[in-house]
Amino acid sequence: MDWSAFLPPVIVSVKVAVVASIFVFLLATVVARMMANCKLRRGTSVIETVLLLPLVLPPTVVGFILLIFLGRKSWIGTAFESLFQQTIVFTWGAAVVAAVIVAFPLAYRTIKAGFEAVDPEVEHAARAQGANEWQVFRHITMPLAYRPLISGYILGFARGLGEFGATLMLAGNIPEQTQTLSTAIYTASEAGNMTLSWSWVAVIILFSFIMLMLSNRLVKD
Repeated sequence: MDWSAFLPPVIVSVKVAVVASIFVFLLATVVARMMANCKLRRGTSVIETVLLLPLVLPPTVVGFILLIFLGRKSWIGTAFESLFQQTIVFTWGAAVVAAVIVAFPLAYRTIKAGFEAVDPEVEHAARAQGANEWQVFRHITMPLAYRPLISGYILGFARGLGEFGATLMLAGNIPEQTQTLSTAIYTASEAGNMTLSWSWVAVIILFSFIMLMLSNRLVKD
């Protein structure tokens, strides 16, 4: 096997998945905490629907929307280019953005369910003893919801690792820069290189299998 051709997409995918999963975890934790504690019922269903939309939208649609909002003709893309002298699209960072948007709903739903399962009376008792909100979250909520939190991170990592459509549209398929395992498989299969295709498929299946096993074990324990 040509390792010089095999390894770069693996490295790019792992880097994108690791960075994206960290952003997804932090963002999902903050938003899930806010939504779980939200006292207002009015409007929350609309907000939650918007947050979960990437879960049901085709990835190419997500990629198209991101391309419109982050492309060179958008005000975000123009401002970014003027500040950093480079575009957002067709970069490694764009692959991270695509992975974050697509993976967020899975992590959010899992983490929110964990927060909602925490007995509010325990949190109220901690507040009554003088604990502030950060102390309640750190010492009460997080320990009680640690399994859903870890499971949410794992699912976010796995989803980011396998992202294809949005990544292809926003980051492209540039070898050794933005070419992930999914886009590499697509390119190799189009070129008839089945050995490389199967090798990359095996890597994704192995990663996904391990991630799902860990997630399932956390749920059952």
